[in-house]
Amino acid sequence: MVIIVGAGPIGLATAIELKRRDIPAKIIERGCLVNSIFHYPKDMTFFSTSERLEIGDVPFISHNPKPTRREALEYYRRAAESYDLDIHLYEEVQDISGDDKSFNVTTDKGSYNAKKVVVATGFYDVPKMMGTPGEELDKVRHYYDEAHAYAWQNVLVIGGGNSAVDAALETYRAHANVTLAVRDSDIKESVKYWVKPDIKNRIKNDEITGYFNTEVKEIRQNEVVLDTPDGTKTIDNDFVLAMTGYKPNFELMTNFGIDLTNDEDKMPVYNESTLETNRKGMYVAGVVCGGMDTSKLFIENTRIHAEHIAEDIQKKIR
Repeated sequence: MVIIVGAGPIGLATAIELKRRDIPAKIIERGCLVNSIFHYPKDMTFFSTSERLEIGDVPFISHNPKPTRREALEYYRRAAESYDLDIHLYEEVQDISGDDKSFNVTTDKGSYNAKKVVVATGFYDVPKMMGTPGEELDKVRHYYDEAHAYAWQNVLVIGGGNSAVDAALETYRAHANVTLAVRDSDIKESVKYWVKPDIKNRIKNDEITGYFNTEVKEIRQNEVVLDTPDGTKTIDNDFVLAMTGYKPNFELMTNFGIDLTNDEDKMPVYNESTLETNRKGMYVAGVVCGGMDTSKLFIENTRIHAEHIAEDIQKKIR
């Protein structure tokens, strides 16, 4: 038995590859199926085309060139059903004891024996905090769902990436008064090419107020203080959408006995060919392999992890 921690696309892909090799696997997920995608904004469109999100040779047919969040949720349910995967949802792994070929995985609902363990927990559960005074206020959100709640409100969106740009444009179109604060000198190059002209034109036309090379100095109950190139500015504010990114659960990995490279990069220590970590018999898969640099690993370029891990496990348990 192989235990896979995390029911995201790469966790599912790994279970599929193991099943193809007649190796039983059980997936344990603390939330719902593909929990990260479920918590994406409701109207989100992927940057990748549908075929680059496919797993297990299950076709992903989208109605548009770029699939939506809703289509992805339906697709990954169908992929899991196609292979009749053994998935335990809303069950949290608390501890992994034992050694290679004799692990004991303890959850909040029971315990399981496993020969190998794969950690594929993603990075969306832990937001990157700014450390700004007032960040703890209820009006500060590190996750954006949909625009309606912000109609006719003064909204500050923090960040220059896809999440921030989408939140700014959608809340603007829901009649929010939107200010965008970007730490860098421009919108990130990685922003979706069909969206970038839109946000730039909204800022150019003063429909969205844009501050670049700007830091949020303080968040107060009814206003925010910005440190801009033109000096300190205090603006009225009802909500803050801090789209500052997310990171893997490093504490969870270290609790599992996985070493990290250093305090800055925090990449897990693993064999690049097999994805096996310093803890023999335990593997990492998906975006957790990138440590703090979550901008280079995606579903499309980590699907191959499933094959590498399954091949290595097959060699070592047969």
